[in-house]
Amino acid sequence: SKSPGFAFPDWAYKPESSPGSRQIQLWHFILELLQKEEYQGVIAWQGDYGEFVIKDPDEVARLWGIRKCKPHMNYDKLSRALRYYYNKRILHKTKGKRFTYKFNFSKVVLVNYPILDMGQNYMSFCLICIKKRKKKYIN
Repeated sequence: SKSPGFAFPDWAYKPESSPGSRQIQLWHFILELLQKEEYQGVIAWQGDYGEFVIKDPDEVARLWGIRKCKPHMNYDKLSRALRYYYNKRILHKTKGKRFTYKFNFSKVVLVNYPILDMGQNYMSFCLICIKKRKKKYIN
């Protein structure tokens, strides 16, 4: 069966980031944590489709700091970085819920990325943000 063609931005062609890679974007790092059971006490899916809660903000910030080789990373800096994605509509803060955010999956293409149960069933998807410019087409 042939998969439909999707438009991917240039960075989507980079190989999967290694633990020492500093190229990873924060939203993708968050998805990595969400898919690993060992981090469920730190960050987890909850509520609506795409919604997640950061249960241990300091630990998420510490892990992000390690990944980016920034030992002084804290949740204040991390949350500032998350706000950058609001205008891009990749994710947004869930009103009235502390440390809770929601991915806007209508702005994201899902193809081959293991994601934990986000409601009714388990899916295997890859989250690739679609940008309006610098698209490449694949079949």
